[in-house]
Amino acid sequence: MEMNALEAVGGIRIDGNRLWESLMELARIGGTDKGGVCRLALTDLDRQGRDLVCAWARELGCSVRVDAIGNIFMRRPGLRDDLPAVMTGSHIDTQPTGGKFDGNYGVLAGIEVLRTLAQRGIVTEAPLEVVVWTNEEGSRFVPVMMGSGVYAGAFTLAHALAATDRDGVSVDDALRSIGYAGPEPVKPRAAAAYFEAHIEQGPILEARGITIGAVQGALGQRWYDVAVTGQEAHAGPTPMALRRDALVTASRLVLEVNRIALDHAPHGRATVGCIDGFPNSRNVIPGRVALTVDLRAADDATLDSMSAALEKVCGELAESGRFDIERKEVVYFPPQPFEPRLVQAVRDGARMLGLDSLDVISGAGHDAVYMARVAPTAMIFVPCKDGISHNEIEDARPEHLEAGCNVLLHAMLRCCGRIQFPEGDPA
Repeated sequence: MEMNALEAVGGIRIDGNRLWESLMELARIGGTDKGGVCRLALTDLDRQGRDLVCAWARELGCSVRVDAIGNIFMRRPGLRDDLPAVMTGSHIDTQPTGGKFDGNYGVLAGIEVLRTLAQRGIVTEAPLEVVVWTNEEGSRFVPVMMGSGVYAGAFTLAHALAATDRDGVSVDDALRSIGYAGPEPVKPRAAAAYFEAHIEQGPILEARGITIGAVQGALGQRWYDVAVTGQEAHAGPTPMALRRDALVTASRLVLEVNRIALDHAPHGRATVGCIDGFPNSRNVIPGRVALTVDLRAADDATLDSMSAALEKVCGELAESGRFDIERKEVVYFPPQPFEPRLVQAVRDGARMLGLDSLDVISGAGHDAVYMARVAPTAMIFVPCKDGISHNEIEDARPEHLEAGCNVLLHAMLRCCGRIQFPEGDPA
């Protein structure tokens, strides 16, 4: 029995208990004493996690292919397998002190969608794919979001394979050692849609009491290395008025960086994350301070305005205090809007399920940011406790994870054309 997707999908729901149990089973691979997960990219623990997820996919009759950067594509055939796939996915590598849900939820929500369809005997017109992207976190290897970045052409395969960890092990060697240096070329295939379900990693949804975040896009980012140079001198004999204390000026700069973000509300973000003083001696006036500045905004015009404000502040502080201030841009991610049609599919799915939703902007980088360069893309956020992520105490409520997965299911089904139900299935 074939039916139009919008007419047919209303009564279908995923199994929230099964989703939770899968998350907990995966979390045991690399589980920490504090209840988190340490499963760094391309380690043997990562291999174990990959093997488990691939086994689950094969049990559902999916084909599994692996490309040369180790991305895994688990494909459920459609009625017309020549059509572009409707895709979903995320990553299963973690931070050294990571949690159970960051990335993992997006992959296992996709697996749960496939399990639900298989259990009901439902076949979609377009094929469905669940993707595990390599080295999203960037904890062991840089650049971050490596697998999706190579896939989308943000950087070359050769550049990624040559990257090394602190012990000098290359990505190429690590992939081979765990058996995930795949034979497939790394290049995007036609995709009808890409959805990524994720915990918010921030406090907005929980604070507002809202279950679903319809993610409109991701903030653009400009990262800078800044060096403030004055003159080190003896802390005792040097009068205050004659000092060229680089740390005092750097401290003023930190306050100005914070002001820049406040001046560009509501989506402006500005952070000084690292400060390194020289010579870092108790009784020596600091002569040089190196610090990092992270600027983020929802559009390039705002990001450019924030960057210009930083440049102006650096110039003014240098002139007023006889300092040299160097500013070097080291990272630029352009703001990435998501496909409005797919964002609306997320809103519509939430509404159909009786769930409240809120339009939000992602302040973090995700594989979806690179995927949006090559395919229509959207994200689904669910709350996480206290907005905490990249931490062993990262937590999420089972009912929120279930709700987000149901939204994912219905958003994907809205993009896959006709649906074939078994005879006698009331849909």
